[in-house]
Amino acid sequence: MNKILLVEDDEALGLAIEFSLKNEGYEVIRATSVKEAKYQFDHNTFDLSILDIGLPDGNGYDLCLHFKNQNNTSVIFLTALDEEANVVMGLDIGGDDYITKPFRVKELMSRVKVQLRKQAHLETSSMVLTSENIKLDLNLIKCYKNQESVPLTNLEYKLLLTFMTNAHKALKRDELLQKITNGDDAFFDENTLSVYIRRLRDKVEDDHKNPQLIVTLRGLGYRWSKDVSSE
Repeated sequence: MNKILLVEDDEALGLAIEFSLKNEGYEVIRATSVKEAKYQFDHNTFDLSILDIGLPDGNGYDLCLHFKNQNNTSVIFLTALDEEANVVMGLDIGGDDYITKPFRVKELMSRVKVQLRKQAHLETSSMVLTSENIKLDLNLIKCYKNQESVPLTNLEYKLLLTFMTNAHKALKRDELLQKITNGDDAFFDENTLSVYIRRLRDKVEDDHKNPQLIVTLRGLGYRWSKDVSSE
């Protein structure tokens, strides 16, 4: 299920958009300010963000920059008609699309689907991810450390892929469980996750007792703490 961050301070409009997105099967978290939106983004993993440009404590441009500095999540701007000239700025700083108010719900849903398809394509088009001495070949489904093959189980591979495609992002334990199991493994609980984290560290860390790649965030979850490049 795709997860969307909706940032809109107009209560009526925000509720209407949220209802429509959920009706399409998306998971939605709604925020009404820059501060709240940054908090939600830093504590969740989103496939798409829909940002109103004018917010009570800032603007959507600042949020877009904050989001793009952390990962390549897609961004759609919501803008009033008299702000349309400023859309160029939004696109220049990394925005992917915009829609002017008032708009039809069907048009917004169509734009959302386009961006989610593009995001899915980007995630699969980069065939090799590299971070420090670790390489993950998405085409061969293989992991390499110092150019030597590292045997991974299916779940260990999914776990590593999730970490490396969300570098520097705080990932909650339940988010990790959802991403690597897709509901297929009902027996897979947080204790089992801890075991797989430990096994993965044994394989990719230089010193599993002092992990530098997969860092524990006490009371929250885990984070891949090194930069990741793709080719």
